[in-house]
Amino acid sequence: METVRKYGTTPFNVAVIHGGPGAAGEMAPVARELASECGVLEPIQTATSLTGQVEELAEILEAQADPSRILIGFSWGAWLSFIVAARYPDLVEKLILVGCGPFRETYIATLQETRLERLDEEERRAFHAVVEALSDPGIADKDRLLARLGTLTRKSDSYDPIANEDEASDDVGLQGHMFQKVWQEAAELRRSGALLKLGRRIQCPVVAIHGDYDPHPAEGVRGPLSAVLDDFRFVLLENCGHKPWIERQAKDAFYGLLRGELA
Repeated sequence: METVRKYGTTPFNVAVIHGGPGAAGEMAPVARELASECGVLEPIQTATSLTGQVEELAEILEAQADPSRILIGFSWGAWLSFIVAARYPDLVEKLILVGCGPFRETYIATLQETRLERLDEEERRAFHAVVEALSDPGIADKDRLLARLGTLTRKSDSYDPIANEDEASDDVGLQGHMFQKVWQEAAELRRSGALLKLGRRIQCPVVAIHGDYDPHPAEGVRGPLSAVLDDFRFVLLENCGHKPWIERQAKDAFYGLLRGELA
C-alpha cells in the first residue's frame, strides 16, 4: 500500500490526515481543493498500533514535507496530529483540528445519545451490533463492519450532505482490523487523561473547526483544549455536521477558513 499521495507542486507544506482509524483516502477531496494554492501531502496510515501511526506520520513529515508544516487532521486524524505535534514539536508549524473527538471521557455519553437519536430503531440495533463486533478480536470481516458503521454515522453525523459527495474520496480500502487495534489504544489514552496532558507540550498555534450539528460535543473540544493550549482558537460552523467538506451549507465557509489559516 502507498504511504503518501501528493497534490500540487513543491513545497509540500500542508498535510491532510485522515480519520478512522482505517479510513484512508477520505480527505482526498480536501487535498485536491487546496492543491491549486499549495503543495499537499495525504499520508496513508498503515501501522496497526497508535505508536506505529505516530512514528509513521512523523517520518513522512520529516522526509517529505517542507519545514513550515501545517497539519489538517480530521476526526481520528485530528487526535493523531495532536499527538505528533506534542511529541515532535519541531515538525509542526500549525495544527488544524477538524471534527475532533472530545478530549474527556465524560462527553462520550452525549455523543452516543445524539447519534442514536438520529437513527431509527432498526439502525440503532445495527449500530450497537456493529460497534460490539468491531471491538471483538474474534470476529473477522471487520472491513465490512467498518463500512457499515460509516453508513450509519453518515446519517447521524451529517446535517445537509451533498449527494454523492463522499464518492469524491479516493478510498484505498477500509481497514477494520486497524480500527479495532488503534482505537482501543486511543480510547485508553483519553480515559487516562494522558491525551489531554499532551497538549501542554504543543508549541504551535492550534485551530479547531467544528460543526454545530456534529454529534461530537463541541464543548468536549473547546473547553479542555482552552485549558491546556497557549495559542488556541475554536471556530463553530453553522449548519454543519462532522465532515464539513460534504456539507452543502458549510462547505464554502470551511474552505474559506482553511485558506485563511494557510495564507
